[in-house]
Amino acid sequence: MKKLIIINGPNLNLLGKREPNIYGSLSFTDFLEKVKEKYPEVDIDYYQSNIEGELIDKLHEVGFSYDGIILNAAAYTHTSVGIGDAIKAIETPVVEVHISNTFNREEFRHQSFISPNARGVILGFGLQSYELAIQSFI
Repeated sequence: MKKLIIINGPNLNLLGKREPNIYGSLSFTDFLEKVKEKYPEVDIDYYQSNIEGELIDKLHEVGFSYDGIILNAAAYTHTSVGIGDAIKAIETPVVEVHISNTFNREEFRHQSFISPNARGVILGFGLQSYELAIQSFI
């Protein structure tokens, strides 16, 4: 059984409430339940933090023992050299995910410190971006 973890960064705990015109109206918890039912052959863990250092610590913790990491570092994607370096330092492959098309938003969102060290990038497909990332590992 593949062991994956979805790691979400800042403000993604507000999915379903935050800017539904961009992020949709479904909570991540509800979405995750549906995904786990759809992929029973995959062990999917979940972690969310609004704190950059906690995200780095989680990457270090799981980065040598999981089959894959699905990371939406949210705003830290565009600002955190530390998260980019953490991905470079671990063995587990990382797929960078974004709910919105970051290239269709503010220019500062066009830069990613994650992408150079990621196995791949999926963006712009709403919450389905996570499901596409899961499929990339199975």
